[in-house]
Amino acid sequence: MMKLKKTILIVEDNDLNRAILSEILSEEYEVLEAENGRQALEILGEHKDRIALIFLDVMMPVMDGYTFLDRVKEDSDMSLIPVIVTTQNDSEADEVEALSYGATDFVPKPYRPRVILHRAASLIKLRETSATANLLRFDRLTGLYSKDFFYQKVQEQLLADPEGEYVIVCSNIENFKFFNDVFGIHEGDLLLREVASLARRMVGEDGFCVRYSADRFLFFQQKSKERENRLNFGHISGAELPSILKNVVMRWGIYEITDRSVPVEQMCDRAMLAADTIKGQYRQFFSVYNDSMRKELLRKQELSASMEKALNEGQFVVYYQPKYNLRSGVMAGAEALVRWNHPEWGCVSPGEFIPLFEKNGFISRLDRYIWEWVCACLKDWREKGYPRIPVSVNVSRADIYQLDLVDVFSKLTEEYGVDPACLHLEITESAYTENPGQIADTVKNLQSLGFIIEMDDFGSGFSSLNMFSRMRADILKLDMDFVRNETEKPAVQSILSDVIRMAHRMGLDVVAEGVEEKYQLDRLRDLECDFVQGYFFAKPMPVSEFETLLRSSKIPSPSPHTRLGGFALRKLVVVDEDAEYRKTVCGAFQKDYTVIESSSGAEALAQIRAAEEGEIAALILSATLPDHGAESLLESLRQNMAYWRIPVLCLIPPPDKNSKKELSWP
Repeated sequence: MMKLKKTILIVEDNDLNRAILSEILSEEYEVLEAENGRQALEILGEHKDRIALIFLDVMMPVMDGYTFLDRVKEDSDMSLIPVIVTTQNDSEADEVEALSYGATDFVPKPYRPRVILHRAASLIKLRETSATANLLRFDRLTGLYSKDFFYQKVQEQLLADPEGEYVIVCSNIENFKFFNDVFGIHEGDLLLREVASLARRMVGEDGFCVRYSADRFLFFQQKSKERENRLNFGHISGAELPSILKNVVMRWGIYEITDRSVPVEQMCDRAMLAADTIKGQYRQFFSVYNDSMRKELLRKQELSASMEKALNEGQFVVYYQPKYNLRSGVMAGAEALVRWNHPEWGCVSPGEFIPLFEKNGFISRLDRYIWEWVCACLKDWREKGYPRIPVSVNVSRADIYQLDLVDVFSKLTEEYGVDPACLHLEITESAYTENPGQIADTVKNLQSLGFIIEMDDFGSGFSSLNMFSRMRADILKLDMDFVRNETEKPAVQSILSDVIRMAHRMGLDVVAEGVEEKYQLDRLRDLECDFVQGYFFAKPMPVSEFETLLRSSKIPSPSPHTRLGGFALRKLVVVDEDAEYRKTVCGAFQKDYTVIESSSGAEALAQIRAAEEGEIAALILSATLPDHGAESLLESLRQNMAYWRIPVLCLIPPPDKNSKKELSWP
């Protein structure tokens, strides 16, 4: 491979001198030539990243060498290129003057080839060594210290001033990734450079800063200076800040250096931990590190380190919390909740490990473990002859984006012989807002297989009614805080009433969780809420206790004529002009459904309207009904939103018969 030559720029007005110098250098280097300083600046503007060295004559027309050196110093990149001044005058005064303008070296004319080549090689090597050192010591974008050099400087200062009081401060830009996405990488880099300038200003002459990572900056400064910054930060006027910083929120974590035996890297980690504790909190900009933060961090690390073993050893167990029908007061289902029974720590709160698992990604494995556990229980209860009730399981946001989610549930229910309608899938309200298109498709596919979808924690997020109508969930589950607030504040109780009425108009059942007091129950009953769960009825309980409750509860045996446990849809409407075909369908489905037969669209519409809201499991419809009966039936159903979630299987005649126009259905 040919070695790439380094580039040298010769700036010389005398053609002969320029040719001689070019001849000396061209064997080792690529040579660019300029006749005066102005022409040289133009060449530098195009090739400054390539040029390793400049040979400069000082006495030239248009722009002399001294003026050229002044202009070069104005550009931070050009000023790093070494310059060798060449002149006819071999005087000390000329050499000193050239060096004072920023020249690196000085050679007299006439040129001596070996001296020229030696000087060129030495300066280029020196520049490369210096550039490497700068890369190791400074951040290229902001000019602040590099991480390792920052550590070194902090350690040196602490050793030099053992009695001094110092702090390390971490600053973090809120939503920096969002800023980059909206405004672009160039504006993001500009923002980082402005933050670096603010950092230099805040630490003063005695402190120093590092750009630790993408948008994290660390300051080392005197404690008194940090207090001053904290007091003044909120009073910095808009005029004092660059426009790009005026709408940027920054969080500041502070570690006060009291124990100098702690490694500098660990001091920085503690400052960053303090900043992370206030991330996203309204009007909380400063946080000082304390031991409780360290204990919390260690606890999270212990939980993360133990989660794999806990799953393999069966430390995670399922508890069931019953759901009750408000009209009958009978148990109508249950929710599966996970508990962690650790052999040393005892019962670990879900509020502690669930957010951690959602953050580190382990939640998906835990969810699948719970889903299989519940399917095994449902199979066991069926074999023991227990009353048939649905159980709801949580589907985390991380699960929604798994491409095989529908297949996972389909295979689980098939393996354990579980009716999909008995396995309710709870998807939290906030998940719907992240990628509504993908979630809508996933929900639709699951519903087509017979799974019942519950929108969990409704009232805790910011979902729009438009999104709510797109998702077509089967059950609306009200968040416990929403229920508690709405039942305790008479001035706003109408909101809860409106939500329940809206859900009913859309053909949805409503479940209220977190019911703890009788007045809450009475209020929900007055508002015609369908189902409730909470400590007023029962706390989450282990499998053995729940089975005892299940056996003793007066739960009606599942009948094809009623919804399973108040949830599952069991009526199948078959609309066909062929009586023999209707008889065949009835024989195929009569074990699992009550088959309602109709020979016309009008008759079927009357039967659907007579059914309880949401009771129809599916509609099998012949496209060849006389008098356009199929089209008329679908148009009538389309006018009532409550019927939109009824699956319709339309039977199209084979090609050799009279074809009907294609029928559409929401």
